Amino acid sequence: MSQQLASMTGYARNTNTVEGFSFQCEIKSVNARGLDIRVKMAPGLDALEPHVRRLIAEHFSRGSISCTVSMQRENGTGELVVNQQALGEVLDAFDALSGRIEADRPRLDGILGIKGVLEFREAALNSELEEQLHLAIFESVSCAIDDLANGRRQEGAQLAESIIQRIDEIEALTEQAEAHPSRHREVFVERLRRQIAELSEAGVDLSEERLHQEALVLAAKADIREELDRLFAHIQAARQLLLSAGPVGRKLDFLAQEFNREANTLCAKSHAVELTSIGLDLKAAIDQLREQVQNIE
Repeated sequence: MSQQLASMTGYARNTNTVEGFSFQCEIKSVNARGLDIRVKMAPGLDALEPHVRRLIAEHFSRGSISCTVSMQRENGTGELVVNQQALGEVLDAFDALSGRIEADRPRLDGILGIKGVLEFREAALNSELEEQLHLAIFESVSCAIDDLANGRRQEGAQLAESIIQRIDEIEALTEQAEAHPSRHREVFVERLRRQIAELSEAGVDLSEERLHQEALVLAAKADIREELDRLFAHIQAARQLLLSAGPVGRKLDFLAQEFNREANTLCAKSHAVELTSIGLDLKAAIDQLREQVQNIE
């Protein structure tokens, strides 16, 4: 049984209303090497962004997380005002062009129709309503974060089952490699006997003592005992990580790389077709393991 792993992908949304305002919080997460938080707040809510960032950082340690808070004011009240800065820039431009272009002075309705000159500004909120609105937004963000965390854990549970299957498969293949008869010294001796018999037919003589010396050299070069021991050790370490608390994705990814290194060496040292086949199956299982652990927080 593994601890409750969490993936790095998920999506959640929460909506709420308060005193004539409706707002929505959307939060989504994808894979990342570390924790990357991006927050986009509705106009007028920029001051809340640092607190929203802290809420997210308190719940997650890895993933590229995007949070968007949008807001609409129902039956909004406000007033039309002239943006004096924009108006001044427009009039300055007309004055600069009047000496170069012969044209009538612009009409008032034409000037006010220029984007940015006339603005609608919402009525200011009283402090009590503003505080109530901010608290409601924080609650909505917290609910969305909780839903995202639950979704990531649910996907993590599914990934955990696949990871355990891959580790079991890696262990079974490692045991097959360990038990393969091609690893016995007698196999090397017999292999050399056949080669020497071929040399003897060609008139080359080699003593029994030299035969055993060459067999020992060949066996040492092809010995995969260390690789097998390290594979078994990595298997045990992976299972311990699955039982430990906290984010383990990076450690599992590192172990998957170590698995792959030992499998490559095993294939390179193999001198039997069957053992090479086991090594290739081992590499395939490790590749599947790496794909799965890269999505773990």
